[in-house]
Amino acid sequence: MKIDVNSLTNDPEQLKKMLFELQAKTAQALAAKDKIITEQAIRINQFIERYEIAKRKQFGQSSEQLPCAGETFNEAEEIIDEVDKALLAEPDTNKNVSIKSIPKRKPLPKTLPRKVVTIDLSLDEQVCDCCHSKLHKMGETRSEKLEFVPAHIKVIETVRPKYTCKQCEKTGTGNQVKIAPMPATPIPKGIATSSLLSQIISAKYQYGLPLYRQESMFNEYGIVLSRKTMSDWVIRCSGLLSPLVDELKTTLLSQPVIHADETPLKVIKADRASSYMWVYCCGSDTGRNKDIRNIVLYDYHNSRAAACVVDYLDGYDGYLQVDGYAAYGKTEAILAGCMAHARRKFIDAKTVQGKNKTGKADVALNLIGKLYGIEVSLKGKTAEEKYLARQEKSKVIIDKLTGWVIENKDKVPPKTKLGEAMTYWCNQEYKLITYLKDGRINIDNNRAERAVKPFVIGRKNWLFSNTPSGSEGSPFLYLNCASAHAFNPPSARAMSATLN
Repeated sequence: MKIDVNSLTNDPEQLKKMLFELQAKTAQALAAKDKIITEQAIRINQFIERYEIAKRKQFGQSSEQLPCAGETFNEAEEIIDEVDKALLAEPDTNKNVSIKSIPKRKPLPKTLPRKVVTIDLSLDEQVCDCCHSKLHKMGETRSEKLEFVPAHIKVIETVRPKYTCKQCEKTGTGNQVKIAPMPATPIPKGIATSSLLSQIISAKYQYGLPLYRQESMFNEYGIVLSRKTMSDWVIRCSGLLSPLVDELKTTLLSQPVIHADETPLKVIKADRASSYMWVYCCGSDTGRNKDIRNIVLYDYHNSRAAACVVDYLDGYDGYLQVDGYAAYGKTEAILAGCMAHARRKFIDAKTVQGKNKTGKADVALNLIGKLYGIEVSLKGKTAEEKYLARQEKSKVIIDKLTGWVIENKDKVPPKTKLGEAMTYWCNQEYKLITYLKDGRINIDNNRAERAVKPFVIGRKNWLFSNTPSGSEGSPFLYLNCASAHAFNPPSARAMSATLN
């Protein structure tokens, strides 16, 4: 502010008053500038955080292995206080140290057909170079190589002889013709057998091969199969599987623990722009434990409303393991949270913090790592044994982590990645501790995320669905591929048996 000295009054009291007003305006202006600078610094920091996370997702490792796992932490930054240092330095008694074994090539399956090729010396070479006497066979060496035989396609021509009565033809009493009925096929009057249909379905829904690419593959074999024809076959096959879906859903809803997740889907001719494929599953990924039902079910909706999951679960009151989406809270189930989602938030904060720097994010990751270490040690244990071990070991760690988050939450800006991670923990903590109450519950919802992965991989290839009818048929086929693959890896044969 520019002041004309000649215009100032000579009254000391008036000058003091003017000076106080000037100081007040200056302080107000500086406060406004400081506020703008602070807001801009926060925004710049947010942009940097987003950039670092985007860079890691694009160019970094996709694995969520805890940063600095197995390494010594570097010198702590100023943000780490004495309490945090103690939490970081605390020894992990649950960490299993394993020695990497030398990788060995697995033998090829004995069930594969074999062609033995013998490479022998000629008769002239079966002579000793020293004394020229005949050599005798002392043994042999064997080696195996794997050969790929392209797909073998054949035509099954069905011949049905017709029979009639010559006597009736002579007397004119009738002209009865008898013929054997056609065998039942998945698509009557169609050219597709169950093996062809299972190959098309498995290629699309398990291995993410779009129909237009399959169309090109068949063209290379000299067979014209349009994607429209194959699409019609796929939709009709989904209808054949509806009774199986109903039976599996009934079994699923009788299980004590269900995992759920949802993922977006683009449907061109749908009423709304955004559609969703919901996944519900139970059991393990391998299906080796015969005491646990291994079921994967998909459900298509042109919405992400809570009514979708509420209607599907239909009053289910067991444990429902999910992420932080609020719609699952509308169900009657007991919600169990996902520790992997909480860990992912802190990993994002660690990414922003810097790979070789130690900060507050490492404190949370260190404690979460111990929780997972406990789960590794409990692999193969009974539900009761898991419950007792979690109450003894895991509960103490979670209480410590929750106390640390509450203590430090107000010290961290809420809009930073670390602030978001702490807020997520505070909001989801009541669900994250549910797994402590029952040994049948997993520590995270990775079961559902792995179950929905085939759909996500396929979506990257075919990008969108054309009509809602195709999207509504997809869940029946995805579930059959997922469930059949868990028990019988050659799922094309399993699918063929189902259609038969």
